[in-house]
Amino acid sequence: MSKKSKNDAPFFDEGEIKKGPRWKRFLYWTAVVCVWGIAIGGIGAAYIAWDLPDVDEAISATRKPTIRVVTQSGVELARRGDRYGQPVLLDELPPELPHAILATEDRRFYDHWGVDPIGIARAMWVNIRAGGIRQGGSTLTQQAAKNLFLTPKRTLKRKLQEVVLALWLEAKFSKDQILTIYLNRVYFGQGTYGVDAASRFYFKVPARKLSAYQAAVLAGMLKGPNKYNPMFEPDLSRQRTAVVLSNMVKAGYLTEADRKLIQPPKTWWRYNKKRSQPMAHYFVDWVLDQAGDFVTLDKDVNVIVTIDHRMQHAAERLVANLMKKGGAAAARDVSQVALVALSPEGAVLAMIGGANYKTSKFNRAVQAKRQPGSAFKPIVFLAGFDTGLSPDSVMADEPITIEEWSPQNFKKEYLGDMTLKEAMKRSINTVAVKVSEHAGRDNVQAMAKKLGITARLTDAPSLALGVSELSLLEITAAYGPFANGGYGVWPYAISEIQDAHGNALYVRSGGGPGRVIPKGYAGAMNSMLSEVINSDKGTGKGARIKRPAAGKTGTSQGYRDAWFVGYTPDLITGVWMGNDNGTSMKRVTGGGLPTRLWRDFMTQALANTKAKALPSGKVTDRSDEGGEVHEENPVETFIKGIFNSIFN
Repeated sequence: MSKKSKNDAPFFDEGEIKKGPRWKRFLYWTAVVCVWGIAIGGIGAAYIAWDLPDVDEAISATRKPTIRVVTQSGVELARRGDRYGQPVLLDELPPELPHAILATEDRRFYDHWGVDPIGIARAMWVNIRAGGIRQGGSTLTQQAAKNLFLTPKRTLKRKLQEVVLALWLEAKFSKDQILTIYLNRVYFGQGTYGVDAASRFYFKVPARKLSAYQAAVLAGMLKGPNKYNPMFEPDLSRQRTAVVLSNMVKAGYLTEADRKLIQPPKTWWRYNKKRSQPMAHYFVDWVLDQAGDFVTLDKDVNVIVTIDHRMQHAAERLVANLMKKGGAAAARDVSQVALVALSPEGAVLAMIGGANYKTSKFNRAVQAKRQPGSAFKPIVFLAGFDTGLSPDSVMADEPITIEEWSPQNFKKEYLGDMTLKEAMKRSINTVAVKVSEHAGRDNVQAMAKKLGITARLTDAPSLALGVSELSLLEITAAYGPFANGGYGVWPYAISEIQDAHGNALYVRSGGGPGRVIPKGYAGAMNSMLSEVINSDKGTGKGARIKRPAAGKTGTSQGYRDAWFVGYTPDLITGVWMGNDNGTSMKRVTGGGLPTRLWRDFMTQALANTKAKALPSGKVTDRSDEGGEVHEENPVETFIKGIFNSIFN
């Protein structure tokens, strides 16, 4: 066997190392550790960097557009999307703002290299002494990296990524640039990002005009944007602001004398929380579902809507009181309510879609289809007018059977001969069925379509008693021609859509389908439906509001639905009550709780409106039939298509 040459020997022979000098052993194990360290470090680096974001893409990323829903009087009902203000440079801001933030969040910002070992050690010591997390060791650079690139998720990997990105920011940008990035991206609660957006939202001024105290308020919010929100927690905000001002003194940004001169404005702490509370939730959802059909939502827009915030507030307050625990509704097994108020032209002025938006976002004013009961009868009687009947026509209230179906009156009694006006006032079922059969069910269906009802209607004789399911918005709009003298009503919620600079992107034009019934029909119906309220025998006598008004009650079989739809020349309002699962209420009729809610709402809604007479006329007066008819333009045709799609 040949002898190995020296050149064939390994660099380190393990047996030789074990017997050899210590320096060889040290060199060997150092090499091993280095190799394994490089391997583990490489694996760790790959793990950290595996899903790091593209930094260039993150910095240049555009935000989602903001959609503001605003009333015509300028009240903001809702905002979807995040609030961003104007980009601001560091030298454009009052110095108190960056000073307050640096003094409180990262006093060594200009001394460290993105990660602050001293700050971390100090935070660890404070937390150990406190027995819990009291202080964080993240620098502003780390926070900027998190705001720019990462999610709020708290994991070791995300923290390590934050460190890597912070080092990258420090290498890429100057300290002033990093601070500028931070100030324009940091979160201040309420969907508000950046100091300019926060300044405008909380103080109604641009960031360039912040006072020293306001700057300290914003700096204090960074520890907890919701906890120290000056709108909802003014006392905690004031205490936190005092801490910030003290920090500024300790950091040398303020003298003690200067600090004493900085005091909160006297009016700030009287901020009314209700001003910032959103309202009309159901209405807002309905509007946002439609907005994309009018304009492309690829930029910030302001959606100007028809809602009257005073009426809406009144409706919400009345419904909340009615539906409160242990209240009148609960005592009668009523779990849900809906209300919608329209102008005579169809503008939605108030909308309640349910008893509690937090527990159910289902909009019962628009989405729910329920049996309107006797609230459908005015449509039946209008069809009767078309076939020669009038409010003074006489029919017998008596037992009848049609196609093996025998309708009964609510009180299960028969009163003999009576006028149609009397039958409407007392809500007599047998007479309504006779009118429907006299006019023809197909004519009743055609009349409903004229009035804007697009729901599928039954062909059975029970059509006259409102067994076909409709939405509250649909049946309320059908009463519009009575209030306005015969013109059809298409409910609408959006008046205009503007871009962020106030330029119109869409403006509603036109007014609806034009005349749908003669003025004489509207006048005759008003004389009948006024008696429903004004007569002591009327089913809606509880709806009297000390001004000309008319309306109709409705109650479905088994007390499953209770309705009242009524109007004045200025306002048409419908109310529904019931239970989502269709269970019976405790003998709640349209003339009970719904009528009382309608009365209370109309009284408040019309408090500043002068009383007017309802349109008058006789069935025989058809001089305006086929007269003034509004010609649809393409936009109106489009709107009508949307409206029909909602109800089909």
